[in-house]
Amino acid sequence: NMGLHYILQHLDKPGTYARILFVDFSSAFNTIIPDILQIKLSQLSVPTSICQWITSFLTDRQQLVRLGKLTSGTRTISTGAPQGCVLSPLLFSLYTNDCTSKDPSVKLLKFADDTTVIGLIRDGDESAYRQEVEQLCLWCSHNNLELNTLKTVEMTVDFWRKPPALTPLTIMNSTVALVDLPGPEVGHSH
Repeated sequence: NMGLHYILQHLDKPGTYARILFVDFSSAFNTIIPDILQIKLSQLSVPTSICQWITSFLTDRQQLVRLGKLTSGTRTISTGAPQGCVLSPLLFSLYTNDCTSKDPSVKLLKFADDTTVIGLIRDGDESAYRQEVEQLCLWCSHNNLELNTLKTVEMTVDFWRKPPALTPLTIMNSTVALVDLPGPEVGHSH
């Protein structure tokens, strides 16, 4: 895992720890705006014909719900990518391709709708990490994505005998929950 490599390499240095934010998006695939996706695909040099096909595929889709013998009325959907569609994770990855970290001490790892922000902290200076998390929130608001603050969690990893007291991370006026490491104790949760 690339994230684990970044963290372990960083923790070899004295005075270091890592803060890891596991981001959960509310209804990630459902929030893709086809027009925004088309612009992003064009910027990635995707041929115009493919951009137009994808936009057509995502707009004016007919949808209904069937539960047992009951069927809802048909609705026209023009946002999002269909759940369970093979293309949806790829389209979401392309949609979020321009969401990157500007600071080398902060890594953004993405796979479909899973996003992890890794802050490689040295000497207690978390400013770059916190700024990148703020930038992620801003990027989300500009791209019709909402962070689910109830399911977004953070973990810290260090090898200190006495871990430092950390200021909790806040996103959209909600304090992000800190979680423990799974399995045997490798570091500390704060």
